[in-house]
Amino acid sequence: MNESKDLTAVSNKGILIRYALICLLLFVVATGIVFYILKITFVEKKEWLTIAERERTKIPDRDIIPNRGNIYSVDGRLMATSFPRYRILMDFRGEAIDTLAFYQKPKVSKGKIPDSTAIANARKNGVDSLSFYLAKKFGMDENTVKKELKDALKKKKSRHSLYHKQISFSDLKEIRQFPFIRLGRNKSGFVDETFVQRQHPFGTLALRTIGDVYGSLDSAGKSRGMYGLEMRYDSLLRGKPGVKSIRREAGVWREKPIIEAVAGMDIRSTIDIEIQDITEKALLNELRRTNAESGTIIVMEVKTGEIRAITNMGRTASGYGEDKNRAISDLLEPGSTFKIASIMVALEDGVCRPNDRIETGNGVYDYLKNGEPIRDHNAHREGYNSNISVEEAIWNSSNVGVSKVILKGYEHNPAKFIEGLSRIGLTEDLRIDIPGAGKPFIRKPGDRGWSKSSLPWLSFGYESGIPPIYMLAFYNAIANDGKMMRPIFVKEIMQDGKTVERFSPEVVKESICSGKTLKIIRNMLLGVVEHGTGKPAYSPLIRIAGKTGTAQIAEGGRYRGNGHQVTFAGYFPADRPMYSCIAVIRRPSPSFYPSGGAMSGSVVKNVAERIYAAHTKLDIRKLPVDSVAVLIPTPKYGEETALRQVLNELDIDMDRNGVKSPWVLASANGDEVKFTDIHIRDGQVPRVTGMGAKDAVYLLESAGLQVRLSGIGRVVSQSVAPGQQVVKGHTITITLK
Repeated sequence: MNESKDLTAVSNKGILIRYALICLLLFVVATGIVFYILKITFVEKKEWLTIAERERTKIPDRDIIPNRGNIYSVDGRLMATSFPRYRILMDFRGEAIDTLAFYQKPKVSKGKIPDSTAIANARKNGVDSLSFYLAKKFGMDENTVKKELKDALKKKKSRHSLYHKQISFSDLKEIRQFPFIRLGRNKSGFVDETFVQRQHPFGTLALRTIGDVYGSLDSAGKSRGMYGLEMRYDSLLRGKPGVKSIRREAGVWREKPIIEAVAGMDIRSTIDIEIQDITEKALLNELRRTNAESGTIIVMEVKTGEIRAITNMGRTASGYGEDKNRAISDLLEPGSTFKIASIMVALEDGVCRPNDRIETGNGVYDYLKNGEPIRDHNAHREGYNSNISVEEAIWNSSNVGVSKVILKGYEHNPAKFIEGLSRIGLTEDLRIDIPGAGKPFIRKPGDRGWSKSSLPWLSFGYESGIPPIYMLAFYNAIANDGKMMRPIFVKEIMQDGKTVERFSPEVVKESICSGKTLKIIRNMLLGVVEHGTGKPAYSPLIRIAGKTGTAQIAEGGRYRGNGHQVTFAGYFPADRPMYSCIAVIRRPSPSFYPSGGAMSGSVVKNVAERIYAAHTKLDIRKLPVDSVAVLIPTPKYGEETALRQVLNELDIDMDRNGVKSPWVLASANGDEVKFTDIHIRDGQVPRVTGMGAKDAVYLLESAGLQVRLSGIGRVVSQSVAPGQQVVKGHTITITLK
């Protein structure tokens, strides 16, 4: 008993000792931990903060580039979208680059022969392998690539381009796994630069208006619009960049978003792809025919002011292309299209009436004896040799006639005429939504260059500079019962498919003139096309109203020998205007007589007819029946049940009297289809002519024949005549057409 107690005491004592040792050990560990915590916190604090800062600076947080918004046509078709592109480089300055591995010299201990594994690893990540992969990927010469890489390393080049073109993200992912590059950025010096490429699914259609972006990102990592809507709405399209951190976790560098990027907003423009395509083709055809320097055409929806098409074409080395938005930026002397504005002012001020007579003589008017005479376009044929009405002066675009009307009313008070031009809206600020838009300039008394000849020359379109879109807005107001609309290019702005802002039609001037004057002007514009210089714009399909214009181009203060600019501005259909249009052709070949009607007028005619054709809808029920039309389709022979189901769906009557076989012949009989039995007899080749391939093959193979087909359509012949004895396994050829 005592011995048992002694053993228990000894055992307890041993446990206590071990427990004490464990506690002592834990105390020592805890003391060590506390010691190092205190040491790091207070003694080594500065050193560890420096290391942390160095590591943080080494791989700083990076921007997440947001997706740039898309631009759509008015009917939702994609006109501009973005995708990233990359440029691949190598920086050979870093000390971390393993030049020995790059030169294929395996790392081995001093004095030892490298084993096969070391050699294999060196080759795996060496210059030879990298050169091979790059050359194969991009179709380059391997030796040339290798030489360039070695030269770049030798010269410690900081930006050696591995490929001269930008590549896609999928290509970049593949290249990151190439030999040497896969060692990582610090060891290989591999660098990729991100660019944004804007894609235009419809090519150059309306490109100067839709716009484009710079290829590289700006300092904030954003794409920037260069011109057009891309530039005007750049802040909305570009979105907001996010932020991502790069941290090493479990030996792997990982990217984690800190702030998510916000994609750019989308824009739905007012451009109609179909109308845009029509206008571009019509203008290009005329530019090529006349070998002109450049041309512009704009189509506007009358009631809303929405721009449905805008094309600017200039001569390039390869033909014609969009090079400048002349439609909104060029200050052009409008020529005779300005005469409508002059006569409108005169009518409003009571200076003239449409039937007033004007003496135009031989087409030459020496207003100033020592100045440049005013000439009509037919002065070389002695002009009109009579007096003409104000209305006829517009029809026939008489410079002499219009200038005499304006001199009669405003010779002693030209400022009143300038005020009248402002009153009818010709100088209204339309706040064009495209960067670089010009504003009308009309010379007035007191301006530099104003002289006694300025008033008459201004009356027929000189001494002024008006962008084509402003001239169009004026003619659009005539078509719109006098209401001047602001031209707009954007229908709405969207985010994730939801409308953020919608742009409504905007009236800039409720009425440019009285209803009486407007009616007179509209009749004059119709007369220009049906009786005057605008006859080439006449269409038997759609009634067009408008005014022609032909102006000499001034350079260095001189007009002679600098070519011409021809214009037609108007609207259609004349009785219920839907669209207004202006076409300007600049410097047609001198071998062509410059004519606003024959050149620009014919372009507008072609545009109007094509738009009319594209938007014309006919009720087929009201059309006369075609005497050669097929009222009932010719049915194929075959299975009666399937054929009956199809004819029922087409609501075609059937005559099935006496039909007992599941296989039938079918023939049109008046306004119904008549069925006749096909008799299939065991052991005989069935008749399959007139059937489709499916039914024919089924019947022939069911009879034990091998079938070979030739052609498509319905069976027109079979190589074994129907009714013959079947030879099992024999091949029969059927021909379909």
